[in-house]
Amino acid sequence: MKVPKAMSTYCPKCKTHTEHEVTLYKSGKRRSLSEGQRRYNRKNLGYGSTRKPEQKRFAKTTKKQLLKLKCKKCGYTIYRLGIRLKKLEITEVAK
Repeated sequence: MKVPKAMSTYCPKCKTHTEHEVTLYKSGKRRSLSEGQRRYNRKNLGYGSTRKPEQKRFAKTTKKQLLKLKCKKCGYTIYRLGIRLKKLEITEVAK
């Protein structure tokens, strides 16, 4: 699916429709010292194997792509709900 590099949409901070810069959301690096990760590592220690079973096959063939929209006027960032796509292409002008 082709998505324009810039689109006009509602900005809740400006309270009007303004031009937004479109990028693809990417998750950040996982923190190794976060409480959840420390708890997971502690439970995995010991004689036994891993505490959760390994997934043998995947049910889904695609991941949900999330759009990140940054207002060109005030710089406020909003996220557009993820839709399932095989390929997302950000172009100059959508055809």
